[in-house]
Amino acid sequence: MALRKIATIGHPVLRRRARELTRDELASAGVQRFIDDLVETMRDASGAGIAANQVHEDVRICAVEVANNPRYPYKPNWPLTILVNPSVEATTDETFLNFEGCLSVPNLRGRVPRFTGVRVRAWDRAGRDVDFEVKGLTAGTFQHELDHLDGTLFVDRVADTRTLCTWADYERFHRDAFVAEARALVARFGQ
Repeated sequence: MALRKIATIGHPVLRRRARELTRDELASAGVQRFIDDLVETMRDASGAGIAANQVHEDVRICAVEVANNPRYPYKPNWPLTILVNPSVEATTDETFLNFEGCLSVPNLRGRVPRFTGVRVRAWDRAGRDVDFEVKGLTAGTFQHELDHLDGTLFVDRVADTRTLCTWADYERFHRDAFVAEARALVARFGQ
C-alpha cells in the first residue's frame, strides 16, 4: 500500500466526471492495489471519505469510513464501504444544512444543503451489487463523495457563500452550533 497525493481545488481531475469500470477492470490486481492505496490515503488524512479522482485516478470508485474520526468527532461511526460505479438518489425531499469541508479544498468549510435520506447503488470491491439506504448526517457524507465522481466540489453546492470560512473560524464561531445540529440529526436518524 502507498499514500497517494491528494488533488486540490483547481486541478482539472476534480472537475471531470470519472469513468465507469468494468468488472474485469475492477478484479485486476492494479485496481485492487489502488483501492488499498485509496483507503490508506483517506485514513492517513483523517477523511470521512475519499473519491478516486481526489488522488488523480479518473475512475468511479470511492471509499467512506468513519471510525472515531478526530476531524469529525460528531459523525457517527460507519464501517469501511467501497463503492464502484455508484449512483445516489434522494429518498426524501427533506434537507439539512451540512457544514462541510474537503481534503481537496484545504482549510475551507461551508454550509451545503443535503438530503436527509438517500439510496446508494453500486458494486463493492469484489464486483457484487450493493443497494442500501443512508439517513441523517451520514447521508451527507455519501452525497459529498458521489459528487466528487461527477466533478462537483462542495463549494459548488454552498447555498450561501457567506457561510464559507476557514477551519479556525469554523472552530471559533460556528462549531458548537453545528455540532448541536449534527447531534440532533444523529439522534433522530441513528446515522
